[in-house]
Amino acid sequence: MSRATVIGLGKSGVAAARLLKREGWEVELSDGNTSETLLQQQQELAAEQITVKLGQSLELNGANLPQLIVVSPGVPWDIPVLVKARQLGIETIGEIELAWRNLQSLPWVGITGTNGKTTTTALVAAIFQAAELNAPACGNIGHAACEVALSQPKRAAEKFDNSSLDWVIAELSSYQIESSVSLAPRIGVWTTFTPDHLSRHQTLENYYNIKAKLLRQSELQVFNGDDAYLRQLGLNAWPDAYWTSVKGKDSLISEKGFYIQDGWVVEKLTATSAPEAIVKVSTLRMVGEHNLQNLLMAVATARLAGINCDAIARGIVEFPGVAHRLEHICTWEGIDFINDSKATNYDAAEVGLASVNSPAILIAGGEAKAGDDTGWLAKIHSQAAAVLLIGSAAPAFAKRLQEVGYYSYEIVETMEKAVPKSAELAKQYQAHVVLLSPACASFDQYSNFEVRGDRFRQLCLAWAEAWKLQYNSILSSPLP
Repeated sequence: MSRATVIGLGKSGVAAARLLKREGWEVELSDGNTSETLLQQQQELAAEQITVKLGQSLELNGANLPQLIVVSPGVPWDIPVLVKARQLGIETIGEIELAWRNLQSLPWVGITGTNGKTTTTALVAAIFQAAELNAPACGNIGHAACEVALSQPKRAAEKFDNSSLDWVIAELSSYQIESSVSLAPRIGVWTTFTPDHLSRHQTLENYYNIKAKLLRQSELQVFNGDDAYLRQLGLNAWPDAYWTSVKGKDSLISEKGFYIQDGWVVEKLTATSAPEAIVKVSTLRMVGEHNLQNLLMAVATARLAGINCDAIARGIVEFPGVAHRLEHICTWEGIDFINDSKATNYDAAEVGLASVNSPAILIAGGEAKAGDDTGWLAKIHSQAAAVLLIGSAAPAFAKRLQEVGYYSYEIVETMEKAVPKSAELAKQYQAHVVLLSPACASFDQYSNFEVRGDRFRQLCLAWAEAWKLQYNSILSSPLP
């Protein structure tokens, strides 16, 4: 029996291990960490005859080497053991590549970008499903791609309809593309491109080339024509792509593409075809110009997949938005609490601030990333009444704010201190919004941005409920 090793006991790793086991492989899953949760998973997988090794790294010694290594997205592609594996001739792939090999008979939409890819992916999936297509979102959003593969005929998975899939809608990070050799979507979408993940990819050129690989291997390509970096490359680099612009037909850099004109999303599928109005922009309930760009790319994808205008409008009008991306949590005393925990870099956080009513109370900080903070700091100057700083980046952020002449900040260290303080400051400054938009990764205090956003939501709702109970108690108390 052929042997496979899966590195990483997250949902992607577990799904990959189960898929390999179903295909007849002898499977071992390894993870350098250990915890109560991982020990419980170890027992569950042992019952499925999948060996799990915790608290130790994979070692490639001896004669009994695996024929295949599958890597979870969070595992760097160039760690020594993977470099050694490739030198030894052991096939090494990512979880997405494994899923692709099982699902390549289906058309895929592959969506990548520094920012905007989660909202675009979720909206694309909503539109396809409104068109009565079985098209789950997966990858960097929703289910692991190998979970989707497991839903196909060999096993009826609980989370999916047992009928065969029509499309696979995959949000793909640079980590996932990097480890996918043959992935070739029917439609590839590139939302934005700004410096990010450079601690892993080293240079902007490396980061760009990883994402470009996905688009080069896609049959049809959709690009954000308003993104400064992608627009600069333009038709010279991507002559056959469909470009988009929220700024109208005159800003479209190609003779074919999708743009916004007079409140409508308009398509022009060829250089000679007449423009056609597809859907009203007002159909989308989400705020911010960046979401109009996400709307354009989602509509472009749907039209290239042959979906009619009625289904597109239905999918958009029913779309609730994405958790942790400008997610409205609650309103307390006329102040909106907004969760933008997914803003893990300066560009995303700048967009977050630009999208809410000002003045705002901003909660920022976490594990700092490399990048250009100039635009973000300028937006803080114009939009934020005060900034509360949390996490390990707080001292460095405080120093940067001072350097640009902004002094209305306070280091509060934790979310538990930030939420009540933000409510107090919102009253003081008559701010309309409390916005969590960290401009940082979460790993200094939380396992991921979702857990960070969930904690913010929990604290906000508890704060609002406590005040409601206190207010009702005062009302019900007898007068002296």
